[in-house]
Amino acid sequence: MASIWEYANPVKFVRTADRILPWLSGLSLTALVVGLVWGFFFTPDDYRQGATVKIIYLHVPAALMAINAWLMMLVTSLIWIVRRHHVSALAARAAAPVGALFTVIALVTGAIWGQPMWGTWWAWDPRLTSFLILFLFYLGYMALWGAIENDDTAADLTSILCLVGSVFAILSRYAVNFWNQGLHQGASVMRAGALAGDTAERVSNVYAVPLFICMAGFALLFLALVLLRTQTEIRARRMRALLMRERMA
Repeated sequence: MASIWEYANPVKFVRTADRILPWLSGLSLTALVVGLVWGFFFTPDDYRQGATVKIIYLHVPAALMAINAWLMMLVTSLIWIVRRHHVSALAARAAAPVGALFTVIALVTGAIWGQPMWGTWWAWDPRLTSFLILFLFYLGYMALWGAIENDDTAADLTSILCLVGSVFAILSRYAVNFWNQGLHQGASVMRAGALAGDTAERVSNVYAVPLFICMAGFALLFLALVLLRTQTEIRARRMRALLMRERMA
């Protein structure tokens, strides 16, 4: 059985990604089409929120992946710090714009959902505030990569930034558990008892099934985009190395 560390070899990683990407792309597209069409057109309006509730099929998966993208960056950054595998650092760099995009989707759809429900587009709620700070960390992470010419130095500094930003990724996920005040409701999908008969703030199955399909679609889309962008980063790094070698020659 091949060790996972074999994929730290850039050539092996690129070849493996080439084989996986078509399948991931197809599965993500299928899951997103099925989940979104089912959710938006074949589920009833909520008795309190009306048709507004259907924004859940964009908001919840995007918010979940925005947090998980940063946690994935944390893991790959730790691998870089400990084992100095360049693919892991490039994977973290590749994931940042994707995670930032998911964060924007979550913030925008949350505002659209919140306005009719809360009567305001924005509130300095603990979860909303920590999520906004997480987005700023995404921007800072990408800016730091772009500001430093030496890739190894950039990987070192962005890894440290990633460790600090992980605090806000965790706060974004569990803020409503840490603080009781705030407009944002508690967890109703990804929580203990949500699928085991506990009906307190639980998402009804008529909404939950297409929601889980959308969540799977967003997760597969994230993996596909990160693999594609990591390939691009590896090839760009190789091209820079070749150009530098030619200049020196």
